[in-house]
Amino acid sequence: MRLFSGKIPTIVEDAVRELTSTEAIEVESREEVILDLEAVLKEFLRRDRKIVDEAKQRMETRGLGYSHLGKMKSQVAKERGFPHYDEQLPYLVEQLMTMLFHSKNVAEVFAEDNVLRKTLTTILRKHMDVESDLDREVRSKIKNLTEGTATFEIEYAKIVEQMKRKKGLTK
Repeated sequence: MRLFSGKIPTIVEDAVRELTSTEAIEVESREEVILDLEAVLKEFLRRDRKIVDEAKQRMETRGLGYSHLGKMKSQVAKERGFPHYDEQLPYLVEQLMTMLFHSKNVAEVFAEDNVLRKTLTTILRKHMDVESDLDREVRSKIKNLTEGTATFEIEYAKIVEQMKRKKGLTK
């Protein structure tokens, strides 16, 4: 699962709509709550980008190949207290819940923590799980190429970028 910047407005709209319609929260200003939630998700992406940049920089200085990016990213993330890939969804849910409890734009939180957590997890999972669908769709378009070849990798990357733009996953 991965958070795409183009999905942030949709995620936040869904979350605020669901939480207010079920009366889990009461808001002073819907627009401000949306901005607060967006800020949490954008900050997550900003930190993730910084970690990837730092990992790439370390790989370059050590003369390591691109295949080491995952390990290097994990190392940098651990040093900076950023969640590992498997822990990102619960981390984001906790960050969003913390914002709801501390925002001046949320008048009252009526729902129990577990209800909020379940609602936010469901919404995030729905919008972050597009990566596996995207992978399947791209592979179906290039099924005539042999996986692992340079041609496959180039075509895969090109089609992924085209589809991300087409689906509004990148800005």
